[in-house]
Amino acid sequence: MTSPPESPSAPGAQNDGRSRLVAITLDETSVGTANANIEHEREVAIFDILDGNSFALDGRDDGPYKLHLSIVEDRLALEVGNETEDRLMTHLLSLTPFKRIMKDYFIVCDSYYEAIKSAPPSRIQAIDMGRRGLHDEGSRILLERLAGKVNVDFDTARRLFTLICALHWKG
Repeated sequence: MTSPPESPSAPGAQNDGRSRLVAITLDETSVGTANANIEHEREVAIFDILDGNSFALDGRDDGPYKLHLSIVEDRLALEVGNETEDRLMTHLLSLTPFKRIMKDYFIVCDSYYEAIKSAPPSRIQAIDMGRRGLHDEGSRILLERLAGKVNVDFDTARRLFTLICALHWKG
């Protein structure tokens, strides 16, 4: 995984101990079966998010939060709860704005994984720069789609985009 560029936090997303995710679960029926590599990518994405994140529901101060992700009619469902309530809110995101980026991202990732086997370092670096650019673009779209509902900083949006991609990776 590459290091994200520095960016300011989203408004209202100060990490005060309450503005964070402490658990992430995936709906098994939405995710389906995957090979060991894809499962590993999902686990790493979740670990990275939980390791450091800024996550707050707009207009609320009742975190830390738990996030349950599922796919409902080609939409990403973000079901947010906390220690006392399983469902504080559910936010549905259309996956349509992400489809082109994810498709391009998967193609570039395949090229990257193939290149690291035998390509010169300059070629690997060029592919990785393209991969990071697509990843950043997907993260910005996610920030826009969550605006007014969920406040996250760019690093958290980046990690969530990684998880969304890992959920859709066909391998």
